[in-house]
Amino acid sequence: MNEFMLKYSWTSFIRMLVLFLAAWFIPVAVAKASSLENLAQSLTKIRGEVEALQTELDLEKEKHASRITALSSQLADLSVEERRQKTAIEKLEHSLAKLSEASLQAEQSGEQLKPILLKVLAAYKHYVLTGFPFKIEDRIKAINTLEDNLTNQLVDPNKAVNQAWALIEDEIRLSKENGLYQQTISLDGEKVLADVAKLGTVF
Repeated sequence: MNEFMLKYSWTSFIRMLVLFLAAWFIPVAVAKASSLENLAQSLTKIRGEVEALQTELDLEKEKHASRITALSSQLADLSVEERRQKTAIEKLEHSLAKLSEASLQAEQSGEQLKPILLKVLAAYKHYVLTGFPFKIEDRIKAINTLEDNLTNQLVDPNKAVNQAWALIEDEIRLSKENGLYQQTISLDGEKVLADVAKLGTVF
């Protein structure tokens, strides 16, 4: 009888232990499964955000590279234009220097000097018309006035040489000056007064 009771008690204990362990492990397993699922969802969301940010970063890199390429091209164009302007100014200086020397040393009369000066003024006018677009009307007006005075014998050719030299010196100074100026520009077919920034021969 005692042996039977002992076996019964032991069997009951084992059953209770199994039930207890089952009651403890099952919720833990369910909780762990739920946590793993939440973690997987979080990782998926984070991965999506990272991919979106990477795509955005790649696009910004491409835009930046395009801007750098465009700026480099513009800088190269400006450098070429600046060299062209400097070369044109040097040619004008050379022509006028020769003319000044001729006016001082040569024994030719004023009438012989006039066509040479008119030729130099024509070259100067072409330089202004094809050069950087800064106050072109004012600069051309000064040349035309000198040409008219010379043609109509209102100024001595030797004095006209000095006046032409002064215009060239103003042109050289203008090519080196930086500043903010007002000038009339054409906008949609109409002339308007605008503020322009000038860096040497570059706008």
